[in-house]
Amino acid sequence: MTGDKEKARRLTALFLLGSALFTYPVISLFNLPVLVWGVPLLYAYVFIVWAVIIFLIALVMHKGSRPAGNRFSNRG
Repeated sequence: MTGDKEKARRLTALFLLGSALFTYPVISLFNLPVLVWGVPLLYAYVFIVWAVIIFLIALVMHKGSRPAGNRFSNRG
């Protein structure tokens, strides 16, 4: 499998994971009157999951983007 196809599969999997984590039944589990570091649990859940998904997308996009030897090469 080529690198682009594998990257597309991983991004699709991250999209499905994010969609599953932001659906109503899952979000309703965190809608409790509990504070986490002074923030309501629901808001903490949404922002933490959002940040993790963004981090994973950045990791997938960065991985294998260019060889280490060509990082600072002059092209003309």
